Amino acid sequence: MSWLFGYRGSQTPQDFSQLVQPPASGDGAGGGGDQPPKNTMTKTQMEAYRFDSRALERAAAAAKELERSAHAKEALKLAEMQELTRQTEMQMKLKEYEAGIEQMKGEQKRIEGEERRKTLQEESKQHQMKAQYQDQLARKRYDDQLAQQQRMNDENLRRQEESVAKQEAMRKATIEHEMELRNKNELKRVEAEIKAKAKADRENQDVDLKKIQLIASENRKTRLESLTTVGSILGTGATSLLQDWDKILALAGGLSLVLFGGYAAKNSTGVAARYIEAHLGKPSLVRETSRFSVLDTVKHPIKAIKKLKDKNTDALSGVVLAPKLEERLRDIAIITKNTKQNRGMYRNLLLYGPPGTGKTMFAKKLAQHSGMDYAILTGGDIAPLGQDGVTAIHKVFDWASTSRKGLLLFIDEADAFLRKRLGEQISQDLRSALNAFLYRTGEQSDKFMLVLASNTAKQFDYAVDDRLDVMVRFSLPGKEERERLVRLYFDKFVLQPATEGKRRLKVAQFDYSALCSKVAEMTEGMSGRQLAKLGVSWQAAAYASVDGILTEEMAIEECNKAVREHRERVQWQSKEEKEEVSSTYENENADSNSQTKSNLQAIEAAPAN
Repeated sequence: MSWLFGYRGSQTPQDFSQLVQPPASGDGAGGGGDQPPKNTMTKTQMEAYRFDSRALERAAAAAKELERSAHAKEALKLAEMQELTRQTEMQMKLKEYEAGIEQMKGEQKRIEGEERRKTLQEESKQHQMKAQYQDQLARKRYDDQLAQQQRMNDENLRRQEESVAKQEAMRKATIEHEMELRNKNELKRVEAEIKAKAKADRENQDVDLKKIQLIASENRKTRLESLTTVGSILGTGATSLLQDWDKILALAGGLSLVLFGGYAAKNSTGVAARYIEAHLGKPSLVRETSRFSVLDTVKHPIKAIKKLKDKNTDALSGVVLAPKLEERLRDIAIITKNTKQNRGMYRNLLLYGPPGTGKTMFAKKLAQHSGMDYAILTGGDIAPLGQDGVTAIHKVFDWASTSRKGLLLFIDEADAFLRKRLGEQISQDLRSALNAFLYRTGEQSDKFMLVLASNTAKQFDYAVDDRLDVMVRFSLPGKEERERLVRLYFDKFVLQPATEGKRRLKVAQFDYSALCSKVAEMTEGMSGRQLAKLGVSWQAAAYASVDGILTEEMAIEECNKAVREHRERVQWQSKEEKEEVSSTYENENADSNSQTKSNLQAIEAAPAN
């Protein structure tokens, strides 16, 4: 049906205006046939605008044919449907255009929001940079104030020192002036007394001489008479003694018995004292021992009874260590126990590591587990003894050899007197004590087991290292070990006193397990002894409170205090180590410089070839 509407769609208003144009010639309303009208056109123009009516004729013929056709209605409906379709498409395109516009608006809003967000981020960044800059300025101002305050303090201190020095100098000058005046006065007084005495002596010289002569003659007569009397008595006694042989023999026998009795009493007293000290007492160097002692039993009977009742079979009860270290120590305990039962040779141990990690506790538990006695010494007690240190060491080892059950001799801080002899300045007394120790430990023993403990094992003498059979390092507890220790001490120092009811101590309701886990995370780097002190501080905090109740906030606060103090100690230790290293380096440089100077002086002093 496109041919039906083809003409309508292709015509323009200009084409339709040509249909109504008046004819170029013929009768018209405006004039005759001879004279052309006013608006006449040329022939060429008329031909250009001439209307072709054949298309209309064909359209009219087609319309008549279509009206006569049986499908006229269907064609009309089809034309209407095509028109509706085109309108629908136009509406869809319009809606798509409107949707595109809305999408563009949404995109524009999103872009605006993104730009606004970027602007806010940039503003916040600028604010942050401004705050950081202000903070830096404040810090710098604070540092400048501190520096200025420090300078002012130094200046005030310097002025005070100068003032004190001036006052001290003035006081010293005053004292010296007073002493000088006193000396002058004393000299004048002594001179006056001497002159007066000399004058008196000169005046009384004759009288004094007579008195001296009289006193001398009397003394001479008295001495002569005394000597005469004593000589006569001794002569008579000697004559009677020499004439009677029974008296001579009795005198010789009495003197011999007196000398023999004194010698025997002296030796027997020494033997008895050594026996009593070895079997009934303990040497003075031993600080603590589980060995039965009559003197300690008399002094502390309750403690002695507790020692007899305390028979622990587990070598690691109450000792919290890393799993691998516990396994190794348990093997050592089993070996020691079997060695004691089979009367074999004991192996010497070295326990080294940071302080407060359980070295002394394990030594006690090891002795109790193996059925041995233990004795605890401290290396710092030997240096004050001086020359008596050698005798004290021999007494300790003699006492240890008399133990029937076997003795575990634990020397804490052993590096105090067992340090290296080469490269270090130690006194002759400590050197002698070290030699005595090496002499008594030169061979393996079935009487005693030697256990040394130290924080710095590298300071031991090489000969001491040769005496040691097993070396065990005790490291700081890890997270799991710290949690076990915290739970142990929280139960020991807080929960048990609170449940007993005898003490003024209560615990608030909170998650104890979570607290112990949190404290274990906070106390990294702390030893077992420091955690035990933390438990005691919890107890003290509860006692210091008004109601005697320990809350979770109080426990956390005490933990923070302990952590801060631990960090300060670590900083002090690091500073001391740095200072020690720097002083050692300076000493080495000074030694090398002095050696270089001496070498140069020797070269200069040598004669030229």
